Amino acid sequence: QVQLVESGGGLVQAGGSLRLSCAASGRTKYAMGWFRQAPGKEREFVAAISGSGVSIDYADSVKGRFIISRDNAKNTMYLQMNNLKPEDTGVYFCAAHRVGALYEYWGQGTQVTVSS
Repeated sequence: QVQLVESGGGLVQAGGSLRLSCAASGRTKYAMGWFRQAPGKEREFVAAISGSGVSIDYADSVKGRFIISRDNAKNTMYLQMNNLKPEDTGVYFCAAHRVGALYEYWGQGTQVTVSS
């Protein structure tokens, strides 16, 4: 069982930056990822990182602006978000999964609001 808790959301102006954190407890070296959900829209993939941190993937919409990382010694995953745009607004969720499985553990989400 894995428990995930996100933090670091907030209100920021367009062009600004935020860093989200996802603290994990339980078995923590699972592959992890970030997702977001804007009002009235479906949840979408943002970024993913393997258990070792070697393999990383991003949605095209955030490539070059967001950086995903993890510190396994601290059981924490991060999402550095730079050059934020109003369309980045939404609730950001962290998630984890075992090898070969779909995402099966989810945090409660943290709100990110980018004003124009």
